[in-house]
Amino acid sequence: MTRAQALRYARARLEEAGFPSRQAEAEARQLLEHATGAQGARFWREARAALEPAQERLLEEALARRAAGEPLQLILGTAVFCGLELEVRPGVLVPRPETERLVELALERLPESGPARVLDVGTGGGAIALALKQARPELDVYASEVSEAALELARANARRLGLAVTFLHAPLTAGLWDLDLIVSNPPYLPEAYREAAPPELAWEAETALYAGADGLAVARPLLAEAAGALAAGGWLLLELDPTNVHVLAREAERAGYGEVAVLPDLAGRARFLRARR
Repeated sequence: MTRAQALRYARARLEEAGFPSRQAEAEARQLLEHATGAQGARFWREARAALEPAQERLLEEALARRAAGEPLQLILGTAVFCGLELEVRPGVLVPRPETERLVELALERLPESGPARVLDVGTGGGAIALALKQARPELDVYASEVSEAALELARANARRLGLAVTFLHAPLTAGLWDLDLIVSNPPYLPEAYREAAPPELAWEAETALYAGADGLAVARPLLAEAAGALAAGGWLLLELDPTNVHVLAREAERAGYGEVAVLPDLAGRARFLRARR
């Protein structure tokens, strides 16, 4: 089977598994590039080259995993976030493209130049913290995480990218203070979401996804703790669910935060909470 034939075969397999044609086409190519090690123009220059038996086996395994619902990024072993190629592992939240907007919102609240103290709460594999450090090397970036496995992955990503972030094995604000900005993509899904959850979520840590009946079991205590960790005028930015972001916004106002705003994601859904201490 040539690479061109393998691409058609892989696309058909994914379409049979229920993937829309355009998605099947894109993912088939990514999985085939992963199996062969040939990418971009090189892939098409060698489109008539036959797959080696080991490459065919790798492709079959990857297609079976994807058809079973495993996230594409976990099969490839990497995810691109804000232009950074990050290693991803089962049991650690895979960074989502929509969370890139949270990074943009965070950068908008920071001084255009000069140092600032920033904390990423629940960093997972380090995506937000590393993206902020990459965008603004002068920032003093901290990242807290309670999962040792996630923290190990975050540190590995930082080493590979050569980015200096201070990782802390601690909950929430980790005892820090005088912070200019706290940013977090905490677990925010209400428990009721489990029944209708897409199969991809089965490969990720439940503790990184679900947060009690209203989805605020982590964000609510973070809101309270951030009040003492932020410097005067410091900002809190959270990614939440459209069903609970307005609830926490009202609680932020009652807690004495100012300039409280609910901001949309790229699809226009209420997604982000911004508040100032």
